[in-house]
Amino acid sequence: MLKATEKIWRNGQFIAWDDAKIHVLSHVVSYGSSVFEGIRCYETPAGPAVFRLPEHVRRMVDSAKIYRMDKFAFSQQELATAILDLVSVNHLSSCYIRPIVLRGYGEMGVNGQKNPVDVYLACWEWGKYLGDDAMADGVDVCVSSWTRIAPNTLPALAKAGANYMNSQLIKMEAIANGYSEGIALDKAGYVSEGSGENIFIVRDGKIVTPPAGASVLPGITRDTVITLAGDLGIPVVEQVVPRELLYVADEVFFSGTAAEITPIRSIDRITIGEGRRGPIAEALQKEFFAIVNGTKPDRYGWLSAVPVTASVA
Repeated sequence: MLKATEKIWRNGQFIAWDDAKIHVLSHVVSYGSSVFEGIRCYETPAGPAVFRLPEHVRRMVDSAKIYRMDKFAFSQQELATAILDLVSVNHLSSCYIRPIVLRGYGEMGVNGQKNPVDVYLACWEWGKYLGDDAMADGVDVCVSSWTRIAPNTLPALAKAGANYMNSQLIKMEAIANGYSEGIALDKAGYVSEGSGENIFIVRDGKIVTPPAGASVLPGITRDTVITLAGDLGIPVVEQVVPRELLYVADEVFFSGTAAEITPIRSIDRITIGEGRRGPIAEALQKEFFAIVNGTKPDRYGWLSAVPVTASVA
């Protein structure tokens, strides 16, 4: 269950958590017309800091533009400031942040362009997405029978609520069959991504990850992993990944805002590597968490400090 916080930001104003409601006939309810983000705020010695905030806000605005929902009254900078203020007013040292842009109440019908576009920002405390032990022990996953959304059907580059109906099918099937997560293949039968995570395969000291053309969301943590791998001297190649490469990999791991960097210990009950976190995933985890937790310098400027006092009423 969600752990309620005090305030949610709606269209420029803070409101009580319990007042953040929409009408059942809002366009988003019937037609899935929303885009959203997932962002983490980490506790550091200097205070709470939001990870890669400008990139997340930009991706949400891009998602809204793809769906012709970008005619709202807030700039990217205003949204970023509001997100920092949201964490501040809720007095959280670390949290998960969920910005949402949605088509609200107005006309009914597939075309929602005359409906208002509402922007909500919420945050709450949230632990490890795939479990507290997953970071070291890894998780058991399967290749899903559900195919990832195909190009020219729903745009994978947009983080849209409707896309996650596909993700829900992948996730629910995996759980029903005793796995923590599922991996979807794209329409050509190549590896795409998890229900809510990008995927990386390690073979002979080299990292391989599916390209954008494999219907993957361009993950911000994915980009972080690629950057950190370069710093560590680990080569990364973006290329199509055949399913069978998963089974013979030395390591496989997920990345994502919620999942962070989570190793995979088995796929379709085939043990991957030593059946736990491998050395490359471990090295990337250590570098990632050292930066986001503030124990190493933030050399890329990825952290945005949360103000002690919010600037928005």
